[in-house]
Amino acid sequence: MFNKLPFLQALKTDQWVRPFLKHYRKTLYLAIFLGILTFICAGGLMFTSGYLITKSATPPENILLVYVPIVLTRAFGICRPVLHYLERLTSHNWVFKMTSEFRKKMYDALERDAVFFSNKYRLGDILGLLSEDVAHIQNLYLRTLFPFFTVCGLYVFIIISLGIIAWPFALWMLILYGLLILALPLWSVIVNGARQEYEKQVKNDLYLDLTDNVMGVFDWIFSKRTADYLKRHQENEAELLKAQAKMRSFERIRDLLGQLVFLVIILSVLVWASWAFGKSGSDQINYIAAFVLCVFPLADAFIPLPNAAQETNIYLDSIKRLNALPTPEIPQKAPEIIAPYTLKIKDMTYIYPGGKVPVLSGIDLTLMPGEKIALLGRSGSGKSTLASLIRGDLEPTSGQIKLNQVPVKAFGDEIARYIGVIQQTPYLFNTTIANNIRLGNETASDAEIWEVLQRVGLEKLIKKLPQGLETLVDEAGLRFSGGERHRLALARILLKDAPVIILDEPTVGLDPITEQALITTFLDVLQDKTLLWITHHLQGIEAMDQIIFIEDGQIEMQGTPEELIKNERFQKLKRADEGR
Repeated sequence: MFNKLPFLQALKTDQWVRPFLKHYRKTLYLAIFLGILTFICAGGLMFTSGYLITKSATPPENILLVYVPIVLTRAFGICRPVLHYLERLTSHNWVFKMTSEFRKKMYDALERDAVFFSNKYRLGDILGLLSEDVAHIQNLYLRTLFPFFTVCGLYVFIIISLGIIAWPFALWMLILYGLLILALPLWSVIVNGARQEYEKQVKNDLYLDLTDNVMGVFDWIFSKRTADYLKRHQENEAELLKAQAKMRSFERIRDLLGQLVFLVIILSVLVWASWAFGKSGSDQINYIAAFVLCVFPLADAFIPLPNAAQETNIYLDSIKRLNALPTPEIPQKAPEIIAPYTLKIKDMTYIYPGGKVPVLSGIDLTLMPGEKIALLGRSGSGKSTLASLIRGDLEPTSGQIKLNQVPVKAFGDEIARYIGVIQQTPYLFNTTIANNIRLGNETASDAEIWEVLQRVGLEKLIKKLPQGLETLVDEAGLRFSGGERHRLALARILLKDAPVIILDEPTVGLDPITEQALITTFLDVLQDKTLLWITHHLQGIEAMDQIIFIEDGQIEMQGTPEELIKNERFQKLKRADEGR
């Protein structure tokens, strides 16, 4: 029966919850041990207090007869909160360590599909993965798994301890506590789990129905069916309230049964203790109250278990969504290569996942050290996709892209050491100018930053600002113009000192004067770099070593500016670009 539970079935193939339990098992064992000690101290406190009260009421013939219980009462009274604090500290530290690694693993998994976010995930799914699912897994550890493991350990301790004293009574306690730790939680998962699933389905249907109706509210009004709309919504809402009422009713009955089972445990302990220690004239009669009172703190451990088990149904969707993510690859050490750097693309074809038509087909291209190549084509011709492939963000469907005979994919994040990119809209973070530029080299000094700012023509502008390099850049760099943002991005690239630079249409949206000034800056500053300039303009391409035209994913024209100027088709494109 247990193996058929959806939650346990999901855990069989889980790669997100179980691995972290194993990885941090030592901390988990310590937290469980401290949790068990906390309840033992709570029970010990009540035990010694009960014994002390009854013994003091006799009264004792000698104060020494109650001295030990007094000391133990103080010791248990101090140890209980201290151990409880240490247990919380350890268990939360355990959970935060795991969720920190958990988030890193999830971000790595999402990063692999970052290019396809808009195709594979809705925005709500992504936000759910990043916030709701992480919170659910954190609660799964803290509110379900950890309490369950702790209570299991406590359960074993209780039964073994009672077995030493009176094994028949220990068997009876084994059954009663078993109802609290196994039967009621299982009943909650089976009965209310199905109701939770139904409630979620009704909520989703209600939300979709409400959204559709609100979007088409004028149709309802014009067709004079407003009453029908209200009736339909009220019926759906009533169905949801009915499902929730059934869940609350079940929880009340279940909690009542749990309390009744615990009452039976208390009465059983009272009967057993009275039989074992209540003989007339016996000095052991004081143990009756001690054993009965020590049971009460255990309610805090056992009673919440059914509700904690029921919550596993809430976490089930999160586990399924996370396991649907691609497994992040184990990072390998990036290969080391030395200058000069040659980028070679051989018979490369790329088809987007789920697509059938190649975005790029049969591309052959070689960038020699220091060579400047302009890559032109209409929007959607595959130019930016080629840039992503060269950077290793995407992997070719067939063919090869190599840097010094090493596939670019093999470099991972270290590809930034060799290939830098300036995008159409370079992003600046809402921090200081210095911090934005230091993204290229975290150890760069202020002198090095001023040097690259001087090279890109921003030194005078930054020096005029009241706080200089410590001036805060507004969100997305809105303090600066489009051309200035591109220059700051160029300064970042120069600080990185990557040998191969990709300019991915950096002049889009700029006025002609700013565009020409920026092109001049790029060509001047990057003259010692290997340059791949992706553009759909012909302005400035005379300074390139080669010009390549891509159309429908294939190279249609290729040659030096001097060779292509004789081409009739190129001449038409040149005149159209110049507006003639």
